[in-house]
Amino acid sequence: MKNVTLAQSYLKKARLRLAILPVLLEAGGYSDVVREAQEIVELALKGMLRQVGIEPPKWHDVGPFLLEHLDRFPPEVAREVPSLAAISKWLRREREFAFYGDVDFIPTEEYTIHDAQRAIADARRVVDVASQLIPLTEEH
Repeated sequence: MKNVTLAQSYLKKARLRLAILPVLLEAGGYSDVVREAQEIVELALKGMLRQVGIEPPKWHDVGPFLLEHLDRFPPEVAREVPSLAAISKWLRREREFAFYGDVDFIPTEEYTIHDAQRAIADARRVVDVASQLIPLTEEH
């Protein structure tokens, strides 16, 4: 029961954060959209793992872990896992750059509206698939 409750909590947190992405986009915070989208995807995917009884690893890109346990998901969700894993990989790769940048990579200058729109679309897709798997109750 605890795994299901934690899975539901992760999905609830992912949905709440998803609602802020358009605000960041509107304000021109494209790098912030990318960073927040990564966290949303991570929460939703870890919730999916918990929902099927798997303790998620303590790293940011759990896509390979989902692929490894593909047989634990219902067919309609399992079909989506390879693309969800690709989304997780892309956003994980951008995680630190979007937040901290580097001496030759200024996040507020490097990320574009197209990057932000892609991140929003990808985060929504992951949350939508996670919502098919994780039932939310009235208290969640």
